Amino acid sequence: MLPDQFYMYRALQLAKSGLANAMPNPSVGAVIVYKDTIIGEGYTSSFGGSHAEVNAINAVKNQELLKESTLYVSLEPCSHFGKTPPCANLIVEKKIKKVVIGCVDPFAKVSGKGIQILKDNGVEVITGVLEKECQESHKRFFTFHLQKRPYIILKWAQSADGFIAPISKNETKPVWLSNVYSRQLTHKWRSEEMAILVGKQTVLDDNPSLTTRDWKGKNPVRLFIDARNKLDNSFQILNNESKTYRFTKNKKCENDVIIPFENTIQEICDFCYQNNLQSIIIEGGLQTLQSFIDSGIWDEARVFETDIQLKKGISAPNRIHFTKTNQIKIEQDILHFFENNLNGRYL
Repeated sequence: MLPDQFYMYRALQLAKSGLANAMPNPSVGAVIVYKDTIIGEGYTSSFGGSHAEVNAINAVKNQELLKESTLYVSLEPCSHFGKTPPCANLIVEKKIKKVVIGCVDPFAKVSGKGIQILKDNGVEVITGVLEKECQESHKRFFTFHLQKRPYIILKWAQSADGFIAPISKNETKPVWLSNVYSRQLTHKWRSEEMAILVGKQTVLDDNPSLTTRDWKGKNPVRLFIDARNKLDNSFQILNNESKTYRFTKNKKCENDVIIPFENTIQEICDFCYQNNLQSIIIEGGLQTLQSFIDSGIWDEARVFETDIQLKKGISAPNRIHFTKTNQIKIEQDILHFFENNLNGRYL
């Protein structure tokens, strides 16, 4: 591995640390190197706080060393005033002589402007180091700004014989197929996405809270489809644990969102885009999951396959245009990862 790749890989490791809290900002990683030694590291703070470059610069004890250092950053430094001042200006102010950038920022207010500020002030700039890996790290941000919709993750658990739930049950609560460790991982995933979506039938059958109760992290915004306002306040999804929106034809409550249900998937995506919800995890049920799959509007799927046999039940979604990318074993569960092979990533 070349030195530039080594330090950029470290920046990508750091970026993972800020994922759950940085949104809707991208979680960026930054590393400052002086004579082959890392002297400062940082990642994006919680939304409204300092960016990765600022945190890395502030971590350098001897600020004089910055003048002879190289900054590695997974995404182009910002060039505009938002919640914080432009990072590109700070880099120039600190007289950092060289900046190595993983990928260019797709956000219109930046998109090459940060690089130009650096070059105009005599900073040596190298771009495209581990570019694909950096784009993957910032996949939510890229999808949102380039495709004008949230990054969409499908998730479900299925039995060994291909069912996601029994046909009928005696209680209004989930029938757990995956094990406790898999369920905890699911709650970690929820903390890393801005929104979570289910259909009406899932609420009726399982009465889920859709929170991160098994993982320390913020709850996602809850979205659910209920065209005819069949669900009342007795369901957990309508408690006050997290902000919640209902997609319906007839507004009844404050946070009800009226959509015509002519192209439901696109209408949901449009709502998310308008409300800066940059990522969404779809957790059921079958009709909702299959609707996203059939539309082709999704990015990745995470499917738990368990050793439980149901014999009969509600069949798992039909996997159309699924390309498997990885799998891991979690006790008796096998977690399969897929991507949508029709979707041009970051185009």
